[in-house]
Amino acid sequence: MPRRMQLAFILCVVVLILSGFGSRLSATPDASNEAQIRSVLDMQTAAWNRGDIDTFMTGYWKSEETEFLGVSGITRGWQAVLDRYRRNYPDGKAMGRLTFSNLEVHIVCPDSAFVIGEFQLDREKDRPAGIFTLIFRKFAEGWRIVADHTTGFPASSSTGSH
Repeated sequence: MPRRMQLAFILCVVVLILSGFGSRLSATPDASNEAQIRSVLDMQTAAWNRGDIDTFMTGYWKSEETEFLGVSGITRGWQAVLDRYRRNYPDGKAMGRLTFSNLEVHIVCPDSAFVIGEFQLDREKDRPAGIFTLIFRKFAEGWRIVADHTTGFPASSSTGSH
């Protein structure tokens, strides 16, 4: 995420905390924005479960500034993230069936949000699972993931993570 976007995001959080809205944020989220973000995640799980990584990737901001952080380090750029997914999940058998659970959507500003949740892949020989934090920004085309930090639980560390 570029420095100016990071600073804008941090500024929004600081303003919310200082103004006392931070404690009320989860009690009065913008339902429309939350529904739109959840729709992106629903689209992604459906695409993943069809074996359609290209459609899955439409949930990410198509930019060189998109970032994926995982056990193997930081991948920068939408195309590099797509290449990473294709390399780690070359076919439907490797992809398995994806589910997200325990999702928490936090609208920070009108155009910034983050999502915390858990993922699980059900595959023939294993069930890798873990946690993630997704940073969303709202663009003209809708909400998109600009940064994805995914970590597999230790039991699944040898199988890779989402």
